[in-house]
Amino acid sequence: MNLELMLPLFIYLVLVLGVGFWASRHRAGGNFVQEYFIGNRSMGGLVLAMTLVATYTSASSFIGGPGAAYKIGLGWVLLAMIQLPTVWLTLGVLGKKFAIIARRVNAVTINDMLWARYQSKAVVVLGSVTIILAFIATMVVQFIGGARLLETATGLSYQQGLMLFASCVLLYTIIGGFRAVVMTDALQGIIMLIGTGALLAGILVAGDGLPNLIHQLKVIDPKLVSPQGAGDMLTQPFMLSFWILVCVGVVGLPHSALRCFGYRDSKALHRGILIGTVVSALLMFGMHLAGALGRAILPGMDSPDKIMPSLMMEVLPPWLAGVFLAAPMAAIMSTIDSQLIQASATLVKDLYLNYLNPQQEKLEVRIPRLSLLCTLILGTLVLLAALQPPEMIIWLNLLAFGGLQAVFLWPLVLGLYWSRANGPGALASMVSGIVSYGVLSQWEIKLAGLHAIVPSLALALVIFVVVSLFTAAPTREVRALFE
Repeated sequence: MNLELMLPLFIYLVLVLGVGFWASRHRAGGNFVQEYFIGNRSMGGLVLAMTLVATYTSASSFIGGPGAAYKIGLGWVLLAMIQLPTVWLTLGVLGKKFAIIARRVNAVTINDMLWARYQSKAVVVLGSVTIILAFIATMVVQFIGGARLLETATGLSYQQGLMLFASCVLLYTIIGGFRAVVMTDALQGIIMLIGTGALLAGILVAGDGLPNLIHQLKVIDPKLVSPQGAGDMLTQPFMLSFWILVCVGVVGLPHSALRCFGYRDSKALHRGILIGTVVSALLMFGMHLAGALGRAILPGMDSPDKIMPSLMMEVLPPWLAGVFLAAPMAAIMSTIDSQLIQASATLVKDLYLNYLNPQQEKLEVRIPRLSLLCTLILGTLVLLAALQPPEMIIWLNLLAFGGLQAVFLWPLVLGLYWSRANGPGALASMVSGIVSYGVLSQWEIKLAGLHAIVPSLALALVIFVVVSLFTAAPTREVRALFE
């Protein structure tokens, strides 16, 4: 084991644990549900921006995306910049109105908002089940990614890397709740920026500058520097699908939408949009450019997904490589903690409180214990699943994220901006969206060459509108609440 490489990583892990313990102090004497699940709506602009970017940036952003750029070339770097407006879209479409109404109805979870808008138990139960199943699947993938990263870069065994990684994430999330999650997200966003900048600079130095690196790419394959990419993969249907899946559809991801509950005021929102967009641009451009240029440094990689840790070891001194190792670790951890805390909130707040109706006099004692227990149990289940990772898990991850978008995008957006939206329309949209997405994905059906998410969202939108128009309108009280 390279101690010089591991030292920055261990310092980082100690920092995030320290943040968890610091955040736990804010729960004393306060409303547990409000503090543990949404941090008492106290995020400033910088933290809001960083938590959105860090939550959206995952193992695929630091490993899969640069791996695709390594294989396809600079055209993939341009394609990746489609993700640039994700923070602006999420905060712009949902942000202000979402936060105002969430405070009005005292919403703590996404399903609280859906209940207030649609007054439908079926909508809440379907949304809850979708969140829990999808998040378990995606958290398993992230745990595997974190363990594999430690295994590749440090010499630890897969099981040792998994236990170290999982223990740290579970500990600070259980101890600190939402406040720990968003504060560590801010720290992780900074680490990601430092790591990306260091790696890109190391590549430019090792490759004798950008012009020489571009020349080397042309020698390997002239299409590596063309907009269409190697193999002419970047077709118009593919680009449209990518734009929907990783940009527009992100508005429908519950763990991103939940961030709109927790900011402090309008000033924090506007600052979050600006900072988040800039940080997202730097990260997306830097990560994918590093992957594309890495083809000139290490042209013979058998697996493109290994390019980032391999480049790290090739072009950086060990201590700086350790800093970069913390960057993809931060990306993975920031995705897991957000999903873990929201899955726990779904179990406790949306299902237990709403449908099991505990005795009110025992509520103050029962809910904190149950929330911590659910977070621990969910994390442990994911850890056990990651010990023996199934080969199909990566496809399950993609299916889970597309499924979340198919279920939540239109109920969230139309619920805010279309007064005629109602419970039957939302339920029909959710069911048709997830069923069509599952069918098209399972049998790899590509209508007009499009990814399954595009026709699924289109169908879900049409069904939402049609069913809403042919069923009873929402009550006057509900409409007034969401004006």
